[in-house]
Amino acid sequence: MRDLNPSSDAAVIGATAMVNDALRRAAGRPSVRAFFDEATFTVTYVVRDPTSSACAIIDTVLDYDPASGRTSHGSADTVIAYVRAEGLEVLWQLETHAHADHLSAAPYLQSALSGRLAIGENIVRVQETFGNLFNTGPDFARDGRQFDHLFKDGERFTIGGLEAIALHVPGHTPACMAYVVGDAVFVGDTLFMPDYGTARCDFPGGDAATLYHSIQRLLELPDETRVFLCHDYKAPERKAFAWETTIGAQRRENIHVHSGVSEADFVALRQARDRTLGMPRLILPSVQVNMRAGHLPEPEDNGVRYLKIPFNAV
Repeated sequence: MRDLNPSSDAAVIGATAMVNDALRRAAGRPSVRAFFDEATFTVTYVVRDPTSSACAIIDTVLDYDPASGRTSHGSADTVIAYVRAEGLEVLWQLETHAHADHLSAAPYLQSALSGRLAIGENIVRVQETFGNLFNTGPDFARDGRQFDHLFKDGERFTIGGLEAIALHVPGHTPACMAYVVGDAVFVGDTLFMPDYGTARCDFPGGDAATLYHSIQRLLELPDETRVFLCHDYKAPERKAFAWETTIGAQRRENIHVHSGVSEADFVALRQARDRTLGMPRLILPSVQVNMRAGHLPEPEDNGVRYLKIPFNAV
């Protein structure tokens, strides 16, 4: 079932105009520093306004050992060290969605660096679904209040002198967002490198037809738009990890959804591939933490925090 906001067309037109303007102006080209976590194949970005010290941090990683249940902050501390060394001011801590493959370190970075923690407004649907799955009880709010800001589709914001637009791009999850910042777009899990394709759609609330239309929105952006991905799992024939491409390359070369691929063909391909995939290794701990905006569950009466593992339910 499609789940696109009625304002979608206007939002994409606005994003396209903004990118076209950014391509004409050096000030509209953000400086982007990527931090790749090979343990979860996740890329965290520091997106900087080249005319000031303002920046945003996108999709952070909390290191987690599932065997011991221990968390650590090596990945996050690397980002913190970079931001401090560059003298940057963090305005936003942005999440593209409630990740199923890694735990967010956003609260940890926020405590060290500040910045408003934000996600798309449809996080409430994810909270409702997984709140029920994990039987969280009345103490778990399902209205998104754990975040500082919930973006609407097409909502504009700024990072210093950089103009940005939040686009709702559901399909992988109901709450997925892409952030167009100057001449760049941060697409979360909608797209991977062209030789790897697209995100799975078999999680609760996911839908292949919806993802197809979300991707078509992104492909309306100018060819020169830089595309920054949340993950790279490295296609078999490729030797090095990669996480930056362009809209033009995606339109020409994406093995799942290049120009000319119909909705029906994409849905058939995506559903067939999803049936072969196992669940992500960290999905159960990740979702429990990320639906809480990266906060761990509250300690129980013995002072220990616990994650739940539902049997035969996923």
